[in-house]
Amino acid sequence: MNFKKILNTNTALTFAVILGLTAGYLQSPTADTVASIISQIFINLLKLVSLPIIFLSIVSTASGMESISEIKVLGRKVLKYTLLTTVIAASLALILFVVINPVRTSIIPEESVGVAPGSLPGYMEYLIQVIPSNIVQPFSENSVIGVLFLAMLLSFAILTLPSEKRKVLNTFFSSLYAAIMKITTWIVSLMPIAIGAFIALFIKDLRSGLEIKSLALYLTCVIAANLIQAFLVLPVILKSKNISPVRLARGMFPALSVAFFSKSSSAALPMAMKCAEENVKISRKVASFSLPLCTTINMNACAAFILTTVLFVSMSHGVTYSAPEMVLWVVIATIAAVGNAGVPMGCYFISSAFLAAMNVPLNILGVILPFYALIDMLESAINVWSDSCVMTIVQKELNQEQAIASNDDIEGLPCELSSV
Repeated sequence: MNFKKILNTNTALTFAVILGLTAGYLQSPTADTVASIISQIFINLLKLVSLPIIFLSIVSTASGMESISEIKVLGRKVLKYTLLTTVIAASLALILFVVINPVRTSIIPEESVGVAPGSLPGYMEYLIQVIPSNIVQPFSENSVIGVLFLAMLLSFAILTLPSEKRKVLNTFFSSLYAAIMKITTWIVSLMPIAIGAFIALFIKDLRSGLEIKSLALYLTCVIAANLIQAFLVLPVILKSKNISPVRLARGMFPALSVAFFSKSSSAALPMAMKCAEENVKISRKVASFSLPLCTTINMNACAAFILTTVLFVSMSHGVTYSAPEMVLWVVIATIAAVGNAGVPMGCYFISSAFLAAMNVPLNILGVILPFYALIDMLESAINVWSDSCVMTIVQKELNQEQAIASNDDIEGLPCELSSV
């Protein structure tokens, strides 16, 4: 890790927080206007890259995978448990969100609400928008679900092509995604300035009567969903396969530590591969296939964060959802998490992309951002923990199938050979 860069970033963030707090408490109309302009510019930049990120992250990930027919046993098992654990994580987050209900009141004062209640399309309109009338429409109308549909449709089409064409398309979409992520990196470099502006506006809203209790309940939802997934759901799945969660956690602990402190599951991949082969005794074939694939598509904590954050921020600004629409967000959060890269702040940026595409003000995201540093560390470690669980389960099932196949072969041999 580049500690000098981390130190410079933390210094800039600290300075931005102090500047934002000072500007907010000055109660200066000029300071409020400047903060509003800066925040709007940053939001416009987020909108600029939001839908391309959602589209290209999914397509570039899917086009780099083998077709379902070629993946066969190993690929199907990894995908099955990846989707299973991710859907469980998103569903758990939704249940906690409904039970805890962090948006018990509108936490944004009425005069600053940017989205009127019920302004989002109804459930039937969502279903209609799933299938756009042309390719450009979802992007021009900021239709997130339309973009997701196009991304999945194109991904499935690419998987049916010959390997040569699939590789060409993967290179093309991966290059586009890399270019968009480079632009995103430039935007993220402006984050300290945006944080200062968001905090200044947050202080302004706080003076106007913003409900701070809801923010604490939101953080409770996110952290509780992650901890339950890590310490209850995943261990139960492991125990159902007769795998010791404690032994696995002990063997993968160095990789989990790297993920926690680097805030990146991708950065922890080399250590995870080493721990899997040396400590957990996973075969090189399974480890080298499962872990890189899981690092790309297995984002349990990210799915929980996306769902909770999108619902919390949008509902805080007056957006209402029916029960079917909330369930639909489980699917959307799962797809987005699968397409999200294992990089620092990936979940935060995907969430902001969804909200920006929905034209929801992002002021609350600026307030969440100072807490996200700790959340990101926790999420990265949980994602690597989930990768380790999926990998170990796949290895266990493969061993069992090979043992059954070996017994069948022995039983099929002549008596004189089978007794040797």
